[in-house]
Amino acid sequence: MVSQQAKQGIEFIFMKAAKASLALDPGDACVVAPATGAKVNELTEKTIVVLTISSFLFRLMVIFHVSESPPAKEYFTKGADGKTLIEVLSELGNLCCGAMNRELLHHFSHLGMSTSYVLDSKCMAYLEELNPEHVSSYTVTINHTAETHVSLCLCAYAPIDFTVDMSVTQDETGELELF
Repeated sequence: MVSQQAKQGIEFIFMKAAKASLALDPGDACVVAPATGAKVNELTEKTIVVLTISSFLFRLMVIFHVSESPPAKEYFTKGADGKTLIEVLSELGNLCCGAMNRELLHHFSHLGMSTSYVLDSKCMAYLEELNPEHVSSYTVTINHTAETHVSLCLCAYAPIDFTVDMSVTQDETGELELF
């Protein structure tokens, strides 16, 4: 139901948004690569932060696996004014999904985005119950030390096919909109 070019487009949009949003400093090296080894429901992090982008045609869950490793915790909480790792990843995840949402608006109208919610990673065992059309996982590495995983889970309610211009590599972060 989801074309191969649509899957590649969503993955490209995520990788572009992650590189633009997850590094705390513009000078930080951010590498996003497909995760190797474990399946998405076998990743070892104990907590996940989930955001959802939805339309009438699909639901895309963007799942941030919270890494408690010392390098990740140190990187993401530096200068966080007492915020926890989960709070910081929720904010960064919101920025990342906001960038994805803006890009997807070029192809789909009537998109909505959830606020972040925190779950135990044991919920990942039930991912297949959602009957996803596409699931993929990525390792995000910043400055060659801080590492976290992000998974995408796309559930389609109708055929999905669109093309993304993959020649564009840089995106601006969003500005606050008041409604």
